[in-house]
Amino acid sequence: MTETASRSKIPVTLGAETRETISFLIKLVIIVSIFRSFIFSPFNIPSESMLPRLLVGDYLFVSKWNYGYSRYSLPFSLPLIPGHILARLPERGDIAVFKAPPGNDEDYIKRVIGLPGDTIQMRQGQLILNGKKVPKQRIADFIVPITPNYTCSVDFQDSDKGKPICRYAQYRETLPSGRSYNVLDRGETAADNTGLFTVPADHVFMMGDNRDDSADSRFPATEGQGIGYVPTRNLEGKAVLMFFSTDGTASWFLPWTWFSAARWGRIGGSF
Repeated sequence: MTETASRSKIPVTLGAETRETISFLIKLVIIVSIFRSFIFSPFNIPSESMLPRLLVGDYLFVSKWNYGYSRYSLPFSLPLIPGHILARLPERGDIAVFKAPPGNDEDYIKRVIGLPGDTIQMRQGQLILNGKKVPKQRIADFIVPITPNYTCSVDFQDSDKGKPICRYAQYRETLPSGRSYNVLDRGETAADNTGLFTVPADHVFMMGDNRDDSADSRFPATEGQGIGYVPTRNLEGKAVLMFFSTDGTASWFLPWTWFSAARWGRIGGSF
């Protein structure tokens, strides 16, 4: 009877342990979800639209409180937050993550160029903000190594000490606030000359720093082609800190390559 009684207790003990494990995992998921929704969230760069500031393979933290909260602040855009609470406008020059129109289901990252009421236009690659040219100064070419995380067309390929690189014309733009950042110019494209845009209320105008390779507010909201004006409620957060960067040469099965592939000089950079 003693042996039978002991055996009968085993499922009860395992059941209690299982419940504790499930309870812990649920609490962990809730805590992580709250942290990612309201405090900080990681984001990785999948495209070259924000060159030269952001490279494919960069990983950064986005602060979630800067622009307020909406359903797009939550995992899977759960409709648990009505409207846009604690809403605040970004500053021109901020690098922001947002749900891209028209689908509002894919995360994009661009630079805030226009606020409600602003007028925006591009003329021969020159940014015109509220009727005035944004100062644009030619600086040294931007050079990026060709790696698994980045390739470029033949027109921009070069070499540096025998290693293949991409080389682009680079400029320094300075907004009226004094905030400066670098942009790339790959030559004359359809993105260099636009009509006049007037940013409507509760929207912002977003542009990529890689001006000739960015599906942004210069183009109508069409999947994969442009995003039009971005509603402020779509803003998820502001880029604040680079916490990792890789050139894509690492292999999961070769741990030492995790270190050789890291772009250490980019880690820790702020925005």
